[in-house]
Amino acid sequence: MAEAQGRRRAVGQVLFASLWLTLLVLVVKVWIGWATQSLSLLAESLQTLVNGFSILLSAIAITSRYPAGREVSGHGRVEAILALLLAAFMGFACLSVLASSVQQLGAIAQDAGNVLPLRMSPPLFQLLGVVLTINFCLACFQRYEAGLLENTALRFSASYLFQDTWLVIPVMAALVGVGHGYLWLDPLLAIVMLIVAVCNCWRVFNWQLPSLMKQMAIAPEALAQTIHQVEGITHCYGIQSRGVVGRQVFVEMRLILHPECMSVARTIAERVERVIRDRYGPAKVVIYIDSDRPKGE
Repeated sequence: MAEAQGRRRAVGQVLFASLWLTLLVLVVKVWIGWATQSLSLLAESLQTLVNGFSILLSAIAITSRYPAGREVSGHGRVEAILALLLAAFMGFACLSVLASSVQQLGAIAQDAGNVLPLRMSPPLFQLLGVVLTINFCLACFQRYEAGLLENTALRFSASYLFQDTWLVIPVMAALVGVGHGYLWLDPLLAIVMLIVAVCNCWRVFNWQLPSLMKQMAIAPEALAQTIHQVEGITHCYGIQSRGVVGRQVFVEMRLILHPECMSVARTIAERVERVIRDRYGPAKVVIYIDSDRPKGE
């Protein structure tokens, strides 16, 4: 139990540090995109926004304490409202950038001479390169910690940070092309980035959806019957579950073990988790173990 709590604490620290760096990267990208009027960079910034939101949800789920009213690795009403606000903002931002991109492409098709070029200076381009490096290092750090701590949230976040890093490269190439007179590259790439951002936003919501579900996923009686298949368990209580069966289920429980089985408590916990996964599919399980020893001993 102490090892599991220490691991969750370490994952939470990594996620919160990643969140602050991601927000810093987002602010710099938006500032450069606004200063240079680059639609492709503004569209790509939406991908960074989605990554930051996903990290925030994972950090809240990992670090929060879960009393009786809140199950393991789940989200409350505030997080659900934030998800709806993000969806609304993404819709508004995507429509705004899309309209500007179409309008700019139309102006370029009619008379390219009337379109103002992007104001990309060498210092801003170098700053964008620094942002690219920071994003790549952060993704590598998360990938390393995900393997070290065996955490799926870090692994998921690292994969999207890598994708966000690679997406900056074509944006930088488009900015160079615009400087050489290929004005259509920026609005055209902006439309592509919008499509990628919407797809990634859907994937993030799809991945976080099970933990946003508040209703009970599995009846405690059914889980208790499954858990008692493992030898050494005398009683199980405090069973809570949420999520979507077959997609991702979050389970928390307390087990009372026979005194002679306390030395193999870790093995029993692993067997319980394996039984739950075999029966109900992907699952994250937190187990608290007590002894069946009399109070006087």
